[in-house]
Amino acid sequence: MTNGDRPRTGIRELGADSSFVIRHSSFRASRGFTVVELLVVMAITLVLAGLVLTTSSYVRNKGARSRAEAEIAAMSAALENYKADNGVYPISGATSALNARTFTDPRDYQSASAALYQSLAGDSDTDGLPGPGVSYMAFKPNQLSGSGSTILIKDPFGNSYGYSTAGQAGTSGVGYNPTFDLWSTAGSFTDSGKSGWIKNW
Repeated sequence: MTNGDRPRTGIRELGADSSFVIRHSSFRASRGFTVVELLVVMAITLVLAGLVLTTSSYVRNKGARSRAEAEIAAMSAALENYKADNGVYPISGATSALNARTFTDPRDYQSASAALYQSLAGDSDTDGLPGPGVSYMAFKPNQLSGSGSTILIKDPFGNSYGYSTAGQAGTSGVGYNPTFDLWSTAGSFTDSGKSGWIKNW
């Protein structure tokens, strides 16, 4: 072999038995990821997943609030139409007893929500179908829950809307409006969460 044919990856040396031995100046073996590198990748992945989940939760909550605001506005307009035809807003024993100032648990709103549905949908026979009364608002299936006499109007958070006519019933100092109160707790069940309610006052 000439100098031009000599391997570039090693050094030729004369061995003890007068034969040439090639010794590599550097040993290259295939190596995988170290534990530190894997931990760094996992940490970055977890941080990114946390950011995505936080953002998606915020967007979902913001969308639910926007939908609840739109539904409250639509029901309020339907209530005004109901009053124009009947002289009063829909009122019942359940709606007169519900106080928006003190009732913070949406499970207490079910009777009032059922009465509101019957009045606005014109479903006085509670068969889940419009009529035989005058319909002031059409509800989509995802806005309703229950069946029979307990069909409820639910908010985007899965709870019943609150509807109170305590002020209209003549009880002073009860509720926020003298006409009607209509609200969603936005998923909150506590009095301290009232600042986050979506409401018509």
